[in-house]
Amino acid sequence: MTGTVRDPRAIVLVLDSVGAGELPDAAEYGDVGSNTLGNTAAAVGGLAMPNLGAMGLGNITDILGVSPRVDTVGSWGKNAERSAGKDTTTGHWEMMGVVLEHAFPTYPQGFPDDVIAEFCRLTGYEGVLGNTVASGTVIINELGDEHMASGLPIVYTSADSVFQIAAHEERFGLDELYRVSEIAREMLVGEHHVGRVIARPFVGPDESGTYTRTHRRRDYAVKPFEPTVLDLLQDGGVPVFGVGKIGDIFAWQGITSSPHVTDNMDGFDKLLAEVRRPERGFVFCNLVDFDMLWGHRNDAQSYAAGLEAVDRRMPELLDAMVDGDLLIITADHGCDPTTEWSTDHSREYTPLIVKVKGVDAGVDLGIRETFGDIGETVLDFYGLRDRCGRGTSFLREVRGR
Repeated sequence: MTGTVRDPRAIVLVLDSVGAGELPDAAEYGDVGSNTLGNTAAAVGGLAMPNLGAMGLGNITDILGVSPRVDTVGSWGKNAERSAGKDTTTGHWEMMGVVLEHAFPTYPQGFPDDVIAEFCRLTGYEGVLGNTVASGTVIINELGDEHMASGLPIVYTSADSVFQIAAHEERFGLDELYRVSEIAREMLVGEHHVGRVIARPFVGPDESGTYTRTHRRRDYAVKPFEPTVLDLLQDGGVPVFGVGKIGDIFAWQGITSSPHVTDNMDGFDKLLAEVRRPERGFVFCNLVDFDMLWGHRNDAQSYAAGLEAVDRRMPELLDAMVDGDLLIITADHGCDPTTEWSTDHSREYTPLIVKVKGVDAGVDLGIRETFGDIGETVLDFYGLRDRCGRGTSFLREVRGR
């Protein structure tokens, strides 16, 4: 991108679920011992992440293969979550200035009968399959044949605040899956105001009888209860260019665009395209494979490979940036793939890596008291300092002035 002239922009890259060690209240969530980065590295005999290592990743937590450095080219720290909970919506919302005092409701015994009855009444189905806590990849294979025979949707949840609906792309139909998911989103209010309704399409069976989820999922998040940093940016004349499920997470409130992605590498390609945009604007990207494909399946080997794949592409991102651009790399929660007792999210610190293009040295940003420091820094970058008031900007620290 040499020679391109545009105004500097802020970029936030969320490595979905890449936590950096248990928070002090992890015991309340059953997550003592969780450290997504550190435990993953140990499980595979070490990570090769020279680019993020040079930016300070090894200074945040013990990561086998990624040593601490004094001569970093980026700034580093870690974020504590102030909100209650450990899910995607909560983490992203707090980054953008909305703190939840009470976690979204969860359903460890499945959804109450009256909720399922109302869902069936509104959608026109005589019943559902499942209605239990389950792994999405497991339940479609346990109930896939019955779903194909009956045509009934599969409903399930997890330790997180989600109402998930799985259905076959051809037998049930994508449009029908999206329709019933939208109905569920409108229905789930008040006491049952879950964080997200997720449409989970799948295909199959293949020759081995296995059903497989596809990338055409859709997330239907509850709308933010108050204006977010994204709304404040829009009000200040700064477009917000999402990548991946950012639009869904914020129910498209304060979002200019947010193209769908098929996997991490497609997401990274689209991230580069957004960074190269000639017009002014903030870029907010989520790479979901760490969480969706590997964390929830306790697949440490693939998780590690995914981390290394993103690290290999960091030079492309840095090259696409112009002097003055602000890059913040973080996560929304943990999902330690090595914890035998859990396949769900973990209550962890999240990593904080910050790079200002043209600034060749970094500083220790310490432990931030809230994810909201990220949003406040983005506002500060665009001359909107203290408009939100839910965090503390670290912009001057990373700029070195």
